[in-house]
Amino acid sequence: MNKSCDTCGNSYDKSFEVRRGDRVFTFDSLECAAQILAPLCSHCSCRILGHGIEVSGTMYCCAHCARHEGKEGARDRVG
Repeated sequence: MNKSCDTCGNSYDKSFEVRRGDRVFTFDSLECAAQILAPLCSHCSCRILGHGIEVSGTMYCCAHCARHEGKEGARDRVG
């Protein structure tokens, strides 16, 4: 059964569902899922698809962006 993507509206026979809390979303691709589910960097507004960093409850894609917002001591994770 085809379901319509919650992002683009495409009806696709290989759509998939993602549950987040008590909400259920239907997507036709990971790209569409990211548009709704991935947080935005508070500095550059890119979608955070990896780890990103959180400083005082604010999400950033990297320490560079956090520092540009005045977050002292922000560091990316290193292995």
